[in-house]
Amino acid sequence: MDRFTALAIIFLATVLLAAGAIAYFFSPLFLLRLILFLAYLGVAAISAIMAGVLIYAKSKYTLPSLLSLIASLYALYQCYTWENPMHVAYITAAYILAFAFGLWWISEPDLTLYERLRSAKALENADRYRAAARKYEKSGNYKSAAECYLKAGMEESAAWCYEKAEEFSKAAEIYEKLAAEKGDSYYWKEAYEFYKKAGEMRRAAECLERYAEEEPWFWEDVAKIYEEIGDSENAKKAWQRALEYYIEEAEEEGVFWEDVTKIYEKLGESEKAREAMLKFAAYCESEAENDPMWWKHVGEAYQYLGEEEKAKEAFEKYHNYKQQQKVDD
Repeated sequence: MDRFTALAIIFLATVLLAAGAIAYFFSPLFLLRLILFLAYLGVAAISAIMAGVLIYAKSKYTLPSLLSLIASLYALYQCYTWENPMHVAYITAAYILAFAFGLWWISEPDLTLYERLRSAKALENADRYRAAARKYEKSGNYKSAAECYLKAGMEESAAWCYEKAEEFSKAAEIYEKLAAEKGDSYYWKEAYEFYKKAGEMRRAAECLERYAEEEPWFWEDVAKIYEEIGDSENAKKAWQRALEYYIEEAEEEGVFWEDVTKIYEKLGESEKAREAMLKFAAYCESEAENDPMWWKHVGEAYQYLGEEEKAKEAFEKYHNYKQQQKVDD
């Protein structure tokens, strides 16, 4: 049991013990009055604060807050005097009904009273598609909700509902359409994700290809998908675009020469792969001067290049560094 749970149990036990003692030494009625008094004291305080804020803001909700303040103060007075206990009961019932109504009201946001009282099907037949979609969505009928959202021109909400209904292809089609209409690459990425979930890998690759035009580090993923579906021609084109991106990055940050090497291998250009690996080895050696952990990568690079002596020397330096770390620890 954690400390918070233990404190909560102790607090609850203390409250129950105090309540039992009050009921025993005074009366159960006195306990009820005390509970109601404290409850209405809290409601009055909250109502007073809210009324002050709403009056300052000149809000249309000022009147309900003032009515709540007056009602809670009157109930507070009655709990103290107990002259008209039924008045306390009426006010308590009114608060309970108001609370229940508030929960019902916020359960269906943005709907008019008329729309709240009609069924989803009736609203759909009346061409109130947004309200019908909200109703369908709340009941878990996501497919019908999506169809109504589309009729209401709310494509993204429709896509979300198709996702909940596991109609991934339809969600992808919406995002694909939005990408073409709005020119926002984000939608190409979403379309890719949903086509992938639907198992439509070619369409997923095509959408990711469009996304990679603006976010070029995804060309490698495009190439892998085309390889997966056996489209070697498009895979090669995507690998070439990925290569262009990684060469540009490697010229700024040498660690990417390893990625360049791997892509050259994919494209069957072994000599260029070797040249890229030489650059990677040189980069790792420069890094190893400040961080000996890099000697491991130096060794791996020279192993790839077939220079066993240099690889052995680098691995020895890495091994010595690890051994020294153990001693220091």
